[in-house]
Amino acid sequence: MGDGEARSVPALELGRYLGLWFEVGRLPLRFEDERSTDVTAEYSLNDDHTVRVDNRCLDENGEPTQALGQGLPDDEHPGRLQVTFLPESLRWIPFTKADYWVLRIDEGYENALVGTPDHKHLWLLSRDHRMSKELESSYLDTAREQGFDLADWIRPSQSGRVVQV
Repeated sequence: MGDGEARSVPALELGRYLGLWFEVGRLPLRFEDERSTDVTAEYSLNDDHTVRVDNRCLDENGEPTQALGQGLPDDEHPGRLQVTFLPESLRWIPFTKADYWVLRIDEGYENALVGTPDHKHLWLLSRDHRMSKELESSYLDTAREQGFDLADWIRPSQSGRVVQV
């Protein structure tokens, strides 16, 4: 077990990070049903250099769900964003942005471990809807080393398709 401190990657090429990711696994989220399937996150750059976050899934009833958010890159820490899912008119309210840190990413930008420094949220993302058990174990070891409790780890079912809303 590591020192328990979450550490973002020292360098991140945002342009390479953009695009579609499949959720391999996550810690429970109050705003996402545990039985959600086909969970994806797609990142693109807005004209103002913020990041558009487009999360999609099928909820427990098989209904398509979408959450749109905005990410603000941290110029001093390339592996960190602040993300909000509030409507644009409410985004000025303090303390409504969550820290979103890339904790590990491979050289090809094919797999990523993303979490919050308070250890409450964690996602394992991949460009492919499938990940080998060995690779998943390696990424989850990194999470444990950084102090994440994975007792409630959720692996959503993935068909490889992107939910249309």
